[in-house]
This record gives sequence, C-alpha cells and structure tokens, in this order.
Amino acid sequence: MNSIQQAQEIYQSFPRRFHSLMLSTVSGEGVPDASYAPFIMNAQKQIYLFVSGLSTHTQNLLVRPQASVLLIEDEGSAQQIFARCRLSYLCQAKFMERNTGEWQYIADQFQEKFGDIVTVFRRLPDFRVVELTPTQGRFILGFGGAYHIRGNDLNRLVLEERGNPNSSSK
Repeated sequence: MNSIQQAQEIYQSFPRRFHSLMLSTVSGEGVPDASYAPFIMNAQKQIYLFVSGLSTHTQNLLVRPQASVLLIEDEGSAQQIFARCRLSYLCQAKFMERNTGEWQYIADQFQEKFGDIVTVFRRLPDFRVVELTPTQGRFILGFGGAYHIRGNDLNRLVLEERGNPNSSSK
C-alpha cells in the first residue's frame, strides 16, 4: 500500500476533486437523513455549505448541530468497488450570521466556484451559510490503507492499527 507520506499527499489534494459532499444529519426525533450539498473547504479543513433553510438537513442542523460528511471516489473510476477511496469527517455545525463580512466572504467564494446561481441564492432570505468544523475523521485508500484524522491536527494522517479502527498508533 501507499507510504504515509504518499497517503498524506493524496489526502491533502483529495477534497479538491469534489464539488459536493454526502451529508448525514439527525432530526430532533432521532430520524437520520442522508443528503448532499455543494461545499467549499479552507486550508484548516473547515467546510462551508450554502443551503436552503427549507431543506431537511438544514432543519436537522438547527436542532442537532452535528453532521457526518463523506467524500467518496466515483464508482466508475474505482479499481475495486469494495475499497473505494473515501474521506469522512464528524463535524460540529455553526450557522453564520447573515450579511456579516464573514458571511459575504464565504458567499463570494461560493459564487466564484459555482457561478451565477449563487447570486439568486444570496437574495433568498432562507439561504444560510453553515460552517462545519471537523472533530475527527478517517481517510481510506483501499484495502489496508486506513488512516485516522484527529481534531487537534486535521492536516495530519495517523495510520490505524490493524484490527482496531478506534485506536491509532503514533
């Protein structure tokens, strides 16, 4: 499999391959919801969503500000369907105050990446910017290539010990 240095390089560039992510949230009644959303990510691995307040995932995040996100290799390009490359994070959600400087900056980035449709969204009063801050994660590079990502250093992979995905070697 890949060396830790190779895995680290792939990990750093992996999110740039995607324009949207899979999003998992839970309602106040404990009902899970799987959806997707376009996103942007900064160098500190904070993830931003520009979402409608009418959507189920936005309503869920307002009640329970936790989410799981997944970026996964396309089935068509995967060498092995059982070992698709993927990155997942557990995240804390925070809604940004509308029309602040920070909100405008993130909305500008969405407009630059996704085009004129964002101009329409910016005018709609229900659209919100959500900041997802990862608390931990996993990066899988096929069979035998499982890495843990700790919240105190989201830019560094740690090789998972065989047989115990919850413990990490240093």
